[in-house]
Amino acid sequence: MNDSHSTLPRKDLFEIPEGLIYLDGNSLGPLPKTVPARVNAMLQAEWGHHLIRGWNLAGWMEQPLSVANRVARLIGAADNTLVLGDTLSIKVYQALSAALTLRPERKVILTDSGNFPSDLYMAQGLIRQLGAGHELRVVDPENVAQEITTDIAAVLLTQVDYRTGRLHDMPELSKRAADANAVMIWDLAHSAGALPVEVEESGCEFAVGCTYKYLNGGPGAPAFIYVRPDVVSEIDPALAGWLGHEAPFAFEPDYRPATSIERFRVGTPPVIQIAALDEALTLWDDVDLHELRKVSVSLCEQFIEEVEARVPQLKLVSPRDALRRGSQVSFAFGEGYAAMQALIERGVIGDFRAPDVMRFGFTPLYIDGADVSRAVVILEEVISQNLWEDPKYKAVGRVT
Repeated sequence: MNDSHSTLPRKDLFEIPEGLIYLDGNSLGPLPKTVPARVNAMLQAEWGHHLIRGWNLAGWMEQPLSVANRVARLIGAADNTLVLGDTLSIKVYQALSAALTLRPERKVILTDSGNFPSDLYMAQGLIRQLGAGHELRVVDPENVAQEITTDIAAVLLTQVDYRTGRLHDMPELSKRAADANAVMIWDLAHSAGALPVEVEESGCEFAVGCTYKYLNGGPGAPAFIYVRPDVVSEIDPALAGWLGHEAPFAFEPDYRPATSIERFRVGTPPVIQIAALDEALTLWDDVDLHELRKVSVSLCEQFIEEVEARVPQLKLVSPRDALRRGSQVSFAFGEGYAAMQALIERGVIGDFRAPDVMRFGFTPLYIDGADVSRAVVILEEVISQNLWEDPKYKAVGRVT
């Protein structure tokens, strides 16, 4: 953190209100300052001037692949193995449905109890839709490795637990899946842009993720899907969308999938959102992910140490070992929701996850050690003075 050669933090590149400590980039990244001008240019110079010609003149149709290549570098994937579009839930559905067709003789989807609920819901819905006797087997995170057996069709895991920040061992679990001939699917929602990821090296068949958290693509930013190149041609997509067709503008009555990763495109790309994401990704052009990880670990360690020293009423629920933790720290507190609202009102933004978890994300692009210490001082004030007892902090909003 004190390395004079460090390129972090880069606070001047983000729109963060003066005096605010933003510890929620693991839920929604802040606005990079250059994004509004880029989006405005897209609206006026591209959509406004070109109108429908923008699909060709501004390259809108190619963006789901070209901008995905910028994401690929951040997750250790080769060019043209990712495509952008739709939401993360849709990409989970695509990957999981494809995985089951790759192992038609097997009926078990293995996941863990720390997986994000939407991933579980998509799996449950797919199983109901197929009506073919598939089972969603949910085990404790610590037991995943031993449960990867030869009856497993697909292993569906989120690398970093959204609630606790627990970090799965991607290389080890991917190897176990390969040894059992099970299809491996990684959800990188809380790891892409937070730590070095090597999907190609891991050998996994699929990886999916969102771009509005650590990648700062903005609310509603498109999701991505990675497919290992050697399995792309084996998959007949369940969501046979127009733009996944080999020749969309031939308007053939029957679906003929593209021969590349583009067969995982579904509908019209969200051009405005992709423009915002493309501009946000310029922030990463000279960021060393290994340096980022080093600083992230330092900030998280500092936060844990200071909270435990000053606010003993909170209980650490994240792994204490930094090697087993992503870029967030979570503490449990019985009145966690109200305490978080009181904290937010005092200029420290984290978030809450039921039933009692106060969650704090540490993004070295715009957080430093001074921010951490000041956040802990304010947190201590909220807890020690029982400021959370004010009834206004207990009114639960639709988004927590």
